[in-house]
Order: sequence, then C-alpha cells, then structure tokens
Amino acid sequence: MTQHDTPPGTVSRRRFIKAVGGLAASAAGAAAAGPVLAQASATEPAPARTLPFLIGRSSDTLLARGKSRRVVICGGGWGGVTAAKYLRQYAPDLEVVLLERNPVFFSCPMSNKWLVDQVDVQFLTHDYLAVSEKYDYRFIQTEILEIERDRKTVVTAAGSVSYDYLILAPGIRYNYEAWFANDRRMAEATRARFPAAYIPNAEHFHLKNALHAFKGGDLVMTLPPPPQRCPPSPYERACLIASMFKQKKIPGRIIILDHKDGVRPIGPGFRAAFEELYKDIITYVPNARIEEIDPFKKEIRTEAGDFRFDHAILMAPHQAGDLAWKAGVVPAPGSGRPGGWADVDPLFLHDRNDKDVYVIGDAVGFVSPQFAFYPKAGHVANRHARIVARYIAEREAGREPDYILPDNLCYMMVNTAPQEGISVQFDYRVNAEGIIEQSQMDFNERTPATVPEDFNWARLIYEDMFT
Repeated sequence: MTQHDTPPGTVSRRRFIKAVGGLAASAAGAAAAGPVLAQASATEPAPARTLPFLIGRSSDTLLARGKSRRVVICGGGWGGVTAAKYLRQYAPDLEVVLLERNPVFFSCPMSNKWLVDQVDVQFLTHDYLAVSEKYDYRFIQTEILEIERDRKTVVTAAGSVSYDYLILAPGIRYNYEAWFANDRRMAEATRARFPAAYIPNAEHFHLKNALHAFKGGDLVMTLPPPPQRCPPSPYERACLIASMFKQKKIPGRIIILDHKDGVRPIGPGFRAAFEELYKDIITYVPNARIEEIDPFKKEIRTEAGDFRFDHAILMAPHQAGDLAWKAGVVPAPGSGRPGGWADVDPLFLHDRNDKDVYVIGDAVGFVSPQFAFYPKAGHVANRHARIVARYIAEREAGREPDYILPDNLCYMMVNTAPQEGISVQFDYRVNAEGIIEQSQMDFNERTPATVPEDFNWARLIYEDMFT
C-alpha cells in the first residue's frame, strides 16, 4: 500500500509594532504622548493570564474536596450514567461526579434502526443535566486527559478531580493500528470516509447520510474479530440496510467480510434472513481476515479474497476505550494476561491490583475460561453499573460485598416491511470450581412479536438510566 504523508501545517505569526521614542524620553514626555505598552525585561516573568472563573486549566483543581468521600466516574455511556444514579440511591452519603466529553447521551443500541429511519433521533438521545440534577450528582462535560492512579486524581481539560473510588466506563476504541501500524493518515482517512459508527459521535450521522445517498454498487462491511462490541449488531445492520435497499429499489449489494468461520450468535436466524429475504442483496463471506485495506483506492485484501467497493463500513478490531489505557488497567504486552482489555477481578470487576478502581461495560476483559468475555453490550454495561454501585455501597457501610452476576438480552430487527426480529439471551452462574459459566439461548425464529419486545426493552432500560 502507498504511504500517504501528512502535509506540513502552517503556523500563523503576529507582528508587534515597536513603540516610537528613545529610552531617554522623560516620564512626563511619555505621559504627554499618551499611554504606551511597557516592555517587560528579559528577567521579569510574564504576567499571569487571567481567565474567567469557569474556564479552567488542566493544572487547576476542578472540584475542591468536601467532607464526603467521592466516586469519580469516567465515561457517561450506558454504564457510567447508570452507575451515577444507583450510587446516589445505594450510598447517598457519597459524592458522585460523572465526567463525559459528549454534551448529550446518544445510544448505540437501537441506532441501527435509526440509520434506516425505523426510530427518530429523539429515541436515542437523553439529557445528562436533567438526570444529574434529579439524582443530585455532578455532571461535568469535559475531556479527560490523564488518570493518575498514584495520586488518585483524574486530570481533565477543565482541571483535576481527586477520588476515593474510580469507576472506568470507557467503552471501546478502534484498533486501527492492527491495520495500519503507525500510519495515521490511512487510519484517519478510513474513519473519515468509511466510519464504523460503533462509538457514539458524528460517525453515525456521517454513515446515515452516506447510506441514504447511496445510488448502488458494492457496499462492503468488515466485521471486527472477537471480542467486539455487540457481536450480533453488524448482522442486524446488514439486514436493515438490505431491507432499505429492497424497499427503495436501490441496486446495491452488501458484502459482509467476517473474521469468524460462521455467523454467530443467533446464526440460524441471521442465515435464514440472508437467504430468504436478501438472497440477491447480501453476500456473506466467512474467514475473511483482513490483510490490507486502502481507503483511497477502495480496495481490501483478505484471506478469503480481494474486494473492491463503492462504499464501505470499515470496522477495525475493537479494544478497551482510551481511558482504560490511560488508567493503566490494560495489561502490558508480555505480562501473561489477555491484552487489549481491562484486567479485572472476574467477580468483583475491580482492577486486579487496586480494589478502588472498577471497570464496567465493554472495556471489561477476560472473566472465564469457558466463554472468555462477557458480551460487550449495553444491557451488560447497565447491569455492571448497578452491580458496582452495590459493591461500593457495601464497602462504604463496612461490609464485604457478595458477588453479583449480570445477565444479557439482545434483540435484533432483521426486516422492516414487515418488521420482524430475532433475539438472544445470556445467563451466568458460578460453578463449584469458582468459574463463571455462561448459558446462551438463541431465538432464531423471525417473528413480528419480537419487535415490540425490543422497543419495550429499550424504553425500560432508558427509564432505568434517566428517570
């Protein structure tokens, strides 16, 4: 592949006008001539820049410590916002601070349906400020710069916040390094032109516009290798886009490039949808491990063959979100622990080396030799948040908590005319050897009855987080 160098940036410069007049001019003369800017000597420090009170620097203290012990939550997704609410309910004497860079909550679960106009954007968005005022915790919209575990401090763009307990809810990051190593230009072009839209931000709007402007041709979807955020979701997305193509008579073909050797979970249900509903639209390619991608030439080379595309949804491998790496909860290479995800106690979800640092949601790493990872799903993040809030409340009350396990439920719409869906359920138990076991039940029958269950599930869980 051709390397693409980033063009050098330009630096603007200001020119300063020299004051006219000799150094020997008298003070009276200077006064008579009007006010002049005094030149500071080389040995004098520059005057401090004065900022309004609510404009903070990262070196400032953002929140002074009060009498209450404090929980700081980093990340306001499905896990973070749930944790803040339940901490206030379970441990009302604790101060709770939620840090999130986005001004509005946007839900990735259910967003596939929004891409093809099955729900409106109001169904996915929620107000951080309203729920924080209702449950009396602090919501601060800011960028988290560093997490200093040795000082128990989170450094943000607006100042630093100390903590007694830290909850990390960082979600995922795209591991573009697996595709492009250190070629930032290629990674940025891929994300800008063919976004995965699996992290809530402008990518979803870009993808929706691209899909609705698509006139035909080959649309390629690369699926991340496991573990990934919401494993059945890419198949749902393919079905919903195919349904839109079908209804609008768009001459498009969707090519799914899957690292796995077959569709899962809910494999029979999705395969039936591919074959019975979208036989002429969806082409499923297993064992299509990515070898090379060129977003400029629109070419992909895989172990299953080479592909050209007119448009693409390029999902790079997933890892724990940036904040997990900044917090040092992701094992270093060569440590003997599974990499890329947070190394936590499987039952209590705290960092293996620090009981005051918890990780919830998608960033949680290896928890069981039977199934490896919890499904990286919004439902699990919500359950993790409630569980960790209970753990912290028990510890604050002077009690050692008993472990609690999550559950998981995922609904997937596979047709829009008529609306039909399938689903999968996961349950967990600890066996006699202390190992977490997972039981999975796929509901492969495509039925209209699943769709209202899906929407009811979403409404109930939104209510749990925000009302």
